[in-house]
Amino acid sequence: MNALESTLYDLSHVFLAPVLVLILAALAYAFIASGAFGWEALQRRRGRHRSALLQWQARHGGSSDDAELWILKRLEWLRIVSRTAPMLGLVATMIPMGPALLALTSSDAKGVGENMVVAFSSVILALLAASLTFVILTVRRRWLLQELRQLERRQEAG
Repeated sequence: MNALESTLYDLSHVFLAPVLVLILAALAYAFIASGAFGWEALQRRRGRHRSALLQWQARHGGSSDDAELWILKRLEWLRIVSRTAPMLGLVATMIPMGPALLALTSSDAKGVGENMVVAFSSVILALLAASLTFVILTVRRRWLLQELRQLERRQEAG
């Protein structure tokens, strides 16, 4: 490889560890968010849910536009994780593919296997994190928009 290609190859490997850490962080966040989501769903089912949106509005007042901004802020991390985790998974898949292909050219089956394990396990975990957060984002958005509509009806009524 020439110097430019070698530099690009080396530079790409610098990002593998941070990307893997971000995937693990996204997965941890997805599991924590799943627990909170499950608890909220259980409370809603039992009729014991206290709307955080309505509580926020009672403390801060404001219009429904202000409440919409609060909703966006509340859903922001779910949206970020659900959108970036697949990209991180792709990056974590592609980085080890270079060494795997190099190992393949030298008939190093062990090197191919080690790199492919990292590549596929990272993309699986990233997609799992993205899937969990996307489901939570979708349902929680509906819940919050229903609460927003309830708030708007209260404001219209009086």
